Amino acid sequence: MAKTEQFDHRGRKVKILATLGPASRSPEMIARLLRAGVDAFRVNMSHGDHATHAETIANIRAAEKDFGRPIAVLCDLQGPKLRVGQFKDGRTVIRHGSHFTLDRNPEPGDENRVCLPHPELFDVLEKGQRLLVDDGKIRLRVTRAGPDEILCTAEVGGVISDRKGVNVPDAVVPIPALTPKDRRDLAFAVEHGADWIALSFVQRPEDVAEARRLMGGYGALMAKIEKPSAIDRLAEIVEMSDGIMVARGDLGVELNPEEVPPLQKHIVETTRRSGKPVVVATQMLESMIESPAPTRAEVSDVANAIYDGADAVMLSAETAAGAWPEEAVTIMDRIGKQVENDPGYAPRVHFAEMRPDATTANALARASAQIAETVAISGIIVFTGSGSTARRVARERPNVPMLVLTPSPKIARKCALLWGAHAVHTKDIGSFEEMIAKGKRMALRHGFGTAGSKLIALAGVPFGTPGATNLLHVVTLSGDELKRHSGD
Repeated sequence: MAKTEQFDHRGRKVKILATLGPASRSPEMIARLLRAGVDAFRVNMSHGDHATHAETIANIRAAEKDFGRPIAVLCDLQGPKLRVGQFKDGRTVIRHGSHFTLDRNPEPGDENRVCLPHPELFDVLEKGQRLLVDDGKIRLRVTRAGPDEILCTAEVGGVISDRKGVNVPDAVVPIPALTPKDRRDLAFAVEHGADWIALSFVQRPEDVAEARRLMGGYGALMAKIEKPSAIDRLAEIVEMSDGIMVARGDLGVELNPEEVPPLQKHIVETTRRSGKPVVVATQMLESMIESPAPTRAEVSDVANAIYDGADAVMLSAETAAGAWPEEAVTIMDRIGKQVENDPGYAPRVHFAEMRPDATTANALARASAQIAETVAISGIIVFTGSGSTARRVARERPNVPMLVLTPSPKIARKCALLWGAHAVHTKDIGSFEEMIAKGKRMALRHGFGTAGSKLIALAGVPFGTPGATNLLHVVTLSGDELKRHSGD
């Protein structure tokens, strides 16, 4: 495929975030995934070592240079995963209805007890609360909690083995969202130029503040909503974050399954109102880890997230360790295009009114979307130094794609997860005439129109002043620009 073909906008507005792993981190597979439709890559810090992650990020940056397209790298921190200790034989069986004790004794466990190496839990758990082991396969109910042991009844028993995860849905656990490992991984991510850092198991806004402090102003922070306690303070967490991920895996463990879909819609809507990107993740095409085709239910799940207006949909093990990574991306790309071509998509994606703040920049962003509905517009050109104007336009979910022109490569990469944005790193502009000329050339170069096409240009005067968007101009491409656009 020619470079100019790869450089055109995707023809869909929702973005695809794909996780890299053993099945996909080679330069060859990264290139194939980009051609199939990936816009950003996730590096899962829960697996692998720093040397492997550094090589993966270097492969992404090499592909970015080859393709001439800004690519976002998201490093996903593991977070404080609670786990039971070890058993004498590596595993045992907890019988349905039996008593089972979690204690602070480091000796290997048996069918009656096991160590719970998290002393902070003994201070917060109370009678009647639940503990969910191994992604909820085993369900324990606390009957008595003390400083050294927690006596439980097994409401659902089964096989339990060493170091299986424990979820505590009924209590706010007083542990930091950043473990020592997370702090090391965060420092690594910053050092290696990650564009986004995802914070796992956020429970409170203070978790986000701590991560942001450690980031030192570098990169963008995405809070993962996977704890019920985070829902209670969702608005505050959204306000303190740069983006939100609906992490349905652990959220689905700690909640009843039927509670997750309405919560997903609530999180997406709340984040969209803020103008920040929201990613829907986990088990989207899970069967494609082993199968070359998804189930109809999985296709509907991806489609529903797109109808809700999610900025991005994510692939996890499907691309990291699955047998069909390229096919999974291809299917997700096709679903996105099909949904967005549905005549019913526009009214559905605008199910909630996004009221703009009372600023000139927000008013112009809304006006650009309204003009695109009234006039035959082929795209919106956004000149931005900080990315804020692009986020404002994306919040309106216009019916045309957005060409984001920025002098900052960091902002261009960050926009790879922003709905409808095709970002280009280009030289800054110094005058109105230069803005119009460059906007036209870049629109032609990246497939945003042909001779006679109308586009909207948004910018701020004086140029180079962050947050000063105060200009909206409608331009028409002419045949002369077709001859000149190759010289930027």
